[in-house]
Amino acid sequence: MKCQAAILRGVGHEWGVHDIDLDPPGAGEVLVKMVSAGICHSDDHFATGDTVPSADLAELMRAGGALVPDLFPLLGGHEGAGIITEVGTGVTGLKSGDHVGISFLPACGNCSWCVSGQSYLCDVGARINDKAMTTDGTTRRHFDGEDLMAMMQVGTFAEYVVASARSVIKIDESIPFDAAALVSCGVPTGWGSATISAQTAPGDTVVVIGTGGVGMNAVQGARAAGAKVVVGVDPVEAKRDMAPSFGATHTCPSAVESLDLVRELTRGVMADRVIITAGVVHADLIPVSMALTRKGGTCVLTGIVPIEELSVPLMLAEMTYSHKQLKGVLYGGMNPRASMPMLLSMYQSGALKLDELVTRRYRLDQINEAIADMRAGRNIRGVIQFPQD
Repeated sequence: MKCQAAILRGVGHEWGVHDIDLDPPGAGEVLVKMVSAGICHSDDHFATGDTVPSADLAELMRAGGALVPDLFPLLGGHEGAGIITEVGTGVTGLKSGDHVGISFLPACGNCSWCVSGQSYLCDVGARINDKAMTTDGTTRRHFDGEDLMAMMQVGTFAEYVVASARSVIKIDESIPFDAAALVSCGVPTGWGSATISAQTAPGDTVVVIGTGGVGMNAVQGARAAGAKVVVGVDPVEAKRDMAPSFGATHTCPSAVESLDLVRELTRGVMADRVIITAGVVHADLIPVSMALTRKGGTCVLTGIVPIEELSVPLMLAEMTYSHKQLKGVLYGGMNPRASMPMLLSMYQSGALKLDELVTRRYRLDQINEAIADMRAGRNIRGVIQFPQD
């Protein structure tokens, strides 16, 4: 079948909306008609080159045994929700007509990571940046005579998605599709960064650096975990103005400027938890974040550092003497099949704000406008809405 999709041809290019060819779902796969797709900064990292290695770095990575896939042309998008229209052979628990949220992290349920509660590290998920399906190693998406890579094996910037059944999670029909799309990535990544990975405790002082679609949920998570003080740091005034409605007790325009504020609030002790959720994290932000972290405290790195920034200035002796932790985090340390239902249940009970995260909605052909708004900090979360029959 043919459908329209947003395609990126390479670093520095704009997105183009084109017709692509989709093969029917194979064994263990489903076809989803998209209704909503969230726009995450991770979608933009390919266009800016933040996650695309140079030729020299790619060669070094291959020498170390790493898989370096051919990324372009790329079908973008990894947050979303829609309705199943077809299921492949062998699929159980899902049927045509089911409402589903998209999980950019497929989970096999069998590998050592999955069975130990770390499905965000699933062995199947290690192949999400590959043109071939994780199900059988063949391709389903084609564009302009080439096989097409779908971001995170889903590619939600398209009218239809062919994905492994492991990449979709059934949701109740009463859940709005926008809400389901948001809990695909940004919400659990932020919430989990504050609650699970940082292990925020009652009475803590927490600093969240970057209050966009991920960071604002770290703010929500920190307050829900009982933090006494939550400082939301963001250069965009509109985001700082919104942060208190999500649980921030204080705001600041930069991490450097927050040093004095946190020092005053904690009488020199500094923050128990620091969570870095900026859209792009440059290496020079790390030492400032560690300075914000108290002795024995935890600094969580959630945002993406450009892949070519290999040197990070750190006072390693201070980490040892002060027993500080700098911790990398994927998906907030949450597990999609558990976190999506949990967060949607909290949303239904009024304990989690999702509707308020959506700043603006777009058509698919407005994708470049949506990306520009995200880069400029005009949105907490932008959402693409697809027309329905």
